[in-house]
Amino acid sequence: MPNKPLHQIPVTVLKGVGDKMTEKLAKIRIHTLQDLLFHLPRRYQDRTQISPVGSLNDGDEAVIEVVVDFAQIKQGRRRSLLIQVADDSGTMLLRFFYFSAKVQAHFKQGARIRCFGEARLGPQALEMIHPEYTALDHESIEIDHALTPIYPTTEGLHQKSFRDLTDKALAWLDDNNALTEWLPAELLKKHQHFLSLQDAVKILHRPPPDIDIFQIQNGLHPAQQRLVFEELLAHQLSLKLLRHRQQQHTAPALKGDQKLWQQLEKTLPFVPTNAQQRVAKEIIADLVQPVPMMRLIQGDVGAGKTLVAVIAALQAIEANYQVAIMAPTELLAEQHFINFTQWLKPLGITTVTLTGKHKGKARKACLEKIINHQVGCIVGTHALFQKDVEYHQLGLIIIDEQHRFGVEQRMALRKKGQQQTLMPHQLLMTATPIPRTLAMSAYADLAVSVIDELPPGRTPVKTVVIPDTRREEVIQRLYLACQQKRQAYWICTLIEESDMLQCQAVEDTAILLKEQLTNIKIGLVHGRIKAAEKNELMQQFKAGEIDLLIATTVIEVGVDVPNASLMIIENPERLGLAQLHQLRGRVGRGKTESHCVLMYKPPLTYHGRKRLDILRKSSDGFVIAQKDLELRGPGEVLGTKQTGTVDFKIADLLRDDELLPDIQKTADWMLLKYPKKIKPLIQRWLVDKEKYADA
Repeated sequence: MPNKPLHQIPVTVLKGVGDKMTEKLAKIRIHTLQDLLFHLPRRYQDRTQISPVGSLNDGDEAVIEVVVDFAQIKQGRRRSLLIQVADDSGTMLLRFFYFSAKVQAHFKQGARIRCFGEARLGPQALEMIHPEYTALDHESIEIDHALTPIYPTTEGLHQKSFRDLTDKALAWLDDNNALTEWLPAELLKKHQHFLSLQDAVKILHRPPPDIDIFQIQNGLHPAQQRLVFEELLAHQLSLKLLRHRQQQHTAPALKGDQKLWQQLEKTLPFVPTNAQQRVAKEIIADLVQPVPMMRLIQGDVGAGKTLVAVIAALQAIEANYQVAIMAPTELLAEQHFINFTQWLKPLGITTVTLTGKHKGKARKACLEKIINHQVGCIVGTHALFQKDVEYHQLGLIIIDEQHRFGVEQRMALRKKGQQQTLMPHQLLMTATPIPRTLAMSAYADLAVSVIDELPPGRTPVKTVVIPDTRREEVIQRLYLACQQKRQAYWICTLIEESDMLQCQAVEDTAILLKEQLTNIKIGLVHGRIKAAEKNELMQQFKAGEIDLLIATTVIEVGVDVPNASLMIIENPERLGLAQLHQLRGRVGRGKTESHCVLMYKPPLTYHGRKRLDILRKSSDGFVIAQKDLELRGPGEVLGTKQTGTVDFKIADLLRDDELLPDIQKTADWMLLKYPKKIKPLIQRWLVDKEKYADA
């Protein structure tokens, strides 16, 4: 098999890779030798020197060489094997929660041990929990000469086993020189500083002893930058190909003279902002083309995305097509249903809502209206793409908070609208502004419109950051606001994963506040109350029948109560900046000056204080999103666990953003001049990307 390129050689050629190992490797998408070699280390550990115990601080990763003072099994909430060890500079503890008699035997008094692990501050002293260790007996074992690569793996596949596998793959590479270079010679000539692909791969798997440790630990080594360029290029090419493929489909040309929009505009009590009008024109210019629109609207909290969505819907309805608006929660779907009905009913357009709560006869009647084209606009949740839902003629899909939906879900709704060769247009919306760097890479397959202007009359929300030791003062302020006929939110953010614990905690908060706030009407909303009850409470709050709404972050999006002018967020240090900004956007929707109180639990870390300070100083969603990206990374900002985007092996959008303009130009150039090199380059870096082409 030596003459074959690596992407055609299965991992089973390596000694020791049987059925069980093949199964484990498949879980992390490794099927061929190329997949294995491009499954790159996530980071490196420096095990090249022995550190004195006395020099270690909390969080340090280090190799120590120590003698066992004593070992004991410690009973308690969790049984553990505790070993006190020492060298000439000091003592520390090793702790094992999982251990056998064989493990215990290594830690007899006086035994010499070499350990590697992370020093952590325990109840009594510094500890290493489950360190890697080697019994030294009477001989010395040579210390590592090079950095140790740490790979992303899966259950049952340990680092040592994975390093053994990559050793074998690298040996195969040396013997056969079978790694194909897909970057054109012209491009490599332009970038003369690039290492060869083979050298870059070998260096990253097995860094030589003399490597610059700072460079490689920070992703700045020439070997890393060589592969970063290729990975970002592959990603950019894949998105451009997706866009190209989307444009090969046909869509209904939704033409009309915009009479419906003109009628609606006359009834509006305000003039749409310049940004709203600009974005609406961009959307209409797309909708009249026989090519499926794929456009993302970004807009800060309160920028007026819903009105723009209504204008787009009117264009489709005027062309005699239906519109589906999908939202991630029943609450948000209900809010959209109310808004769309309010705007469309005077124009003689029927809007219906379809969510999981619609059952039996009511659901059946709704489905009949949809298939018989008795409704122009259908608002709902995941229910919109269920098996029994059929549309008469779906021309436009609008997806709100699109990052909350998986790619598969967006595809399912799109398929519902497919008629012969025609595909519906898609408009995606997000109130989480995406920093430019991220948009260039994550959304290169979409046209992006930004509503970068807030409607006039929106009063900026004043944000204060205070410790929960001033809780009584906050409650007093809340009482006064409610006495003045203002409404307020009290948001409980909880770190526990359990729904039950979250609800218990929020209910406890409600009991305490009810005791202190007499004569104040209080409502309680959390994840475990039924949708119908939750919607009823929200409607009461909106109608002014409830003064104070105590809630979990369930009210993050979609609630519009202009009279609410005070929000208290407990433990804000537990949430990301973008989520806090979303929550804060629930107040300041009327003309009254509004306040947001971030009530943290001291002591705040330096990092935590910095985050809350950003929110206190800025109300610009784009500034906040950029800071959020810097602090939390692209994965969390985009919610990549659901979207399947920006899952890089070596690139880092923050660190490598300077490369993006050059990479975009290079991608366009390769599409024109070297189309045959594109697919194998994408396949090397992005497995299974093809199936998302229509999402």
